[in-house]
Amino acid sequence: MTELLLDIKNLSVSLPTDRGLLNAVRGVDLEIARGHTLCLVGESGCGKSLTAMALMGLLPRYASVTCDRFDMAGQDLTHNPQSKLSQLRGRDVAMIFQDPTSSLNPTLTIGRQLTEGVMRSERLDRSAADARAIEMLDRVGISNPAARLTQYPHAFSGGQRQRIMIASALMGRPRLLIADEPTTALDVTIQAQILRLLGELQSDLGLSMLLITHDLGVVAAIATDVAVMYAGRIAELAPANELFRAPLHPYTQGLLRAIPVPGVTKRGSQLPAIPGRVPGLIGTMHGCAFRDRCELASEECASSPVPRYAHGSDGFVECFMAAPGEALQ
Repeated sequence: MTELLLDIKNLSVSLPTDRGLLNAVRGVDLEIARGHTLCLVGESGCGKSLTAMALMGLLPRYASVTCDRFDMAGQDLTHNPQSKLSQLRGRDVAMIFQDPTSSLNPTLTIGRQLTEGVMRSERLDRSAADARAIEMLDRVGISNPAARLTQYPHAFSGGQRQRIMIASALMGRPRLLIADEPTTALDVTIQAQILRLLGELQSDLGLSMLLITHDLGVVAAIATDVAVMYAGRIAELAPANELFRAPLHPYTQGLLRAIPVPGVTKRGSQLPAIPGRVPGLIGTMHGCAFRDRCELASEECASSPVPRYAHGSDGFVECFMAAPGEALQ
């Protein structure tokens, strides 16, 4: 049986606002097996990054986080996850953030930023910490790493800074790596290099990875499994090959139709778009959140809760209108 490094059931995140409670993440279920990459995809504002921040215990104090099951790296964090997550961060789970420029302190050397955490958590002395930093910089493709420990972030290009952030995440030798849109701030050529690097590191180190993105091209290149998020909830989850071959949820189908196909999509032609807007998430939501944008919606879609059906070998879809497999709930 494949070992699960992440097992999340019914994760919810709510934030107080002047207009009421914003239910930004609504009952999310996620599983990641050892050595697998789960890609979490969806439009901006659907709750992807908030889900990652909740998993890392990095949400502000005013955020309300609830979960029926929260098992990470073999640790049961269901009760009092915040204090327990602080012990796992860096050592068992680490995160790469979206913008390397804002993630690195411009007033500290790269060496200090890489070694500070492991010197505290593992009680390494300076020479041992520097040796590990050199090893990680070399592994992510930074040339002459020993000499570059004394340099500051401004001495590196955008792609090099993202490589340094990856090296920083690997310093504690985690088993689970969370990457929140790690290529968004980079040009296309560098994006491909970073994605190839992440794939190589995963293979070499046996990492599990949660990759957050809105780019389905990235998903096709790297994902083992795909979770499609809409309005704070997982609408569809399936192995990557099954989801691209036979998407069941109308939202997933709309996302895939919008991808230009080389040799098929005519230059300058208008790509299909999903009409309408994402619904507001303040207060209680009934029925399917996608129904006002869906061509297949019926009166039944305003009911609550939306049924969940099996999707392929190991997934699910939440939709009244999708061709159903075995009912899961």
